[in-house]
Amino acid sequence: MADSGGEKKSVVVIGGGVAGSLIAKSLQDEANVSLIDMKEYFEIPWAALRSMCDPSFAKRAIFNHSEYLPHAKVLTSAAVDITDTEIVTAKGDRVTYDFAVIATGHSDTSAYTKDEKFNQYQTDHEKIKSASSILIIGGGQTGVELAAEIAVDYPDKKVTIVHRGSMLLEFIGQSASNKVVNWLKSRKVEIILGQSVDVNSAKDCVYKTSGGQTIDAECHFICIGKPIGSGWLKETVLKGSLDIHGRLMVDANLKVKGRSNIFGIGDITDIPELKLGYLAQRHAVVAAKNIRLLMKNSNDNNLNVYKPASPLSLIALGRREAVAQFYCLSCIGRLPGMIKSGDLFVGRTRRQLGLLPELQ
Repeated sequence: MADSGGEKKSVVVIGGGVAGSLIAKSLQDEANVSLIDMKEYFEIPWAALRSMCDPSFAKRAIFNHSEYLPHAKVLTSAAVDITDTEIVTAKGDRVTYDFAVIATGHSDTSAYTKDEKFNQYQTDHEKIKSASSILIIGGGQTGVELAAEIAVDYPDKKVTIVHRGSMLLEFIGQSASNKVVNWLKSRKVEIILGQSVDVNSAKDCVYKTSGGQTIDAECHFICIGKPIGSGWLKETVLKGSLDIHGRLMVDANLKVKGRSNIFGIGDITDIPELKLGYLAQRHAVVAAKNIRLLMKNSNDNNLNVYKPASPLSLIALGRREAVAQFYCLSCIGRLPGMIKSGDLFVGRTRRQLGLLPELQ
């Protein structure tokens, strides 16, 4: 039976990252939207490494949730429980919902206020600026992009990447990885593969790898993956909806399996695709359309289907260059750099959230 109008439905979005922010923004005028997030701000995550080298870049990439959610309620707290009817926060709020969207991505508890985050970037910047040698632990996208930013902005610094895997950027394929390795080595970045580093055992700026190598570095940055943000669900009504990796199982409509009014979007889901920001945004668009349909008619069976993507991977290499991978094809240099590396999609992301691309 179709709803006859009347009161707006309540939509509660848990997690204010790439996916959660966009779906909250999309639905705030059509529903009573509440966003629950541990942080008071949204950060464009793919701008973070540029912000470490250039803190002024963070000013456009970090903004309070309230700036793009004038018609929604923002609760700055962690979600600790979900029942069939409400979400409970660490501060004791009990928020009832008609629809819930879980978008808690990966765990990150580094800074809760905008000022704390700006200060963190200023501290990182001072570390980079004052060090002549820098160790980066982790050779995934985060570690590689940070190494590239430093190599481009500070070409005289000695940068070393230590990566546990057998190749950098395992997810993009051997050809693209080799191109990145050659690019980094041409900028005197040292790469040590198949080893790890215990940073706690460092003495007098000397680090030892698991293979017995020693590395001189005046500072280090740990760039390894963060855990999936699903720990809070393990004692809730959704504990049976997590797979063995802790990911939230969703169906083709992005509804949590076995649930008619709870959606899962972004990195927390078990969708078989790379965990990339623009794909999380695609999840948000599809889930928002489906919630709109269900708000009008709770029995609507004509919901939008999300098709896992064969994604384009773009890894920024400093301010002008990048490497791109699509299926088996890869290219490196200024051309892919023109797509991503200059602005890192910051203006575009701000526009998606209804903000001006530049600060006034």
